[in-house]
Amino acid sequence: MWSEGWPCCVKTNGSTVTDPSSGSIALKGESDIVASRQLVRKLTQQLKFSLVDQTKMITAASELSRNTVVYGGGGEMRWEIVQEGLRTGLRLAFEDRGPGIPDVDAALTDGWTSGAGMGVGLSGSRRLVNDFDLRTAVGEGTCVTIARWK
Repeated sequence: MWSEGWPCCVKTNGSTVTDPSSGSIALKGESDIVASRQLVRKLTQQLKFSLVDQTKMITAASELSRNTVVYGGGGEMRWEIVQEGLRTGLRLAFEDRGPGIPDVDAALTDGWTSGAGMGVGLSGSRRLVNDFDLRTAVGEGTCVTIARWK
């Protein structure tokens, strides 16, 4: 699970992050989606993920950032470098206060889309990572948490 004091889907207060092993960025538009990809690339390189694992995590982060902006109306991506025993990983949480997902099972099915997308964002992201958790409530928003381990 998340490090103590940083549970999934708890809104941060916007304070400056002083711990370089965690942080957050706002997701409001296309430039923020690009920034999230660049940040995840930097973090996976710092963790010395293989090129394949870097690509998987960057792709999943890009898809989930886009979903946060397009379908959730914007939100934030929180990140944390985590250590569990001998393994190190990168955990990301994408949270919005949008309409939520009324049918999670359908949303996780390849080809399902609530808009004009291709319908591979959630299901594709789930296949690219080691850990995937989706929490949503209609009218309250969605939080998708992913992790990849080295």
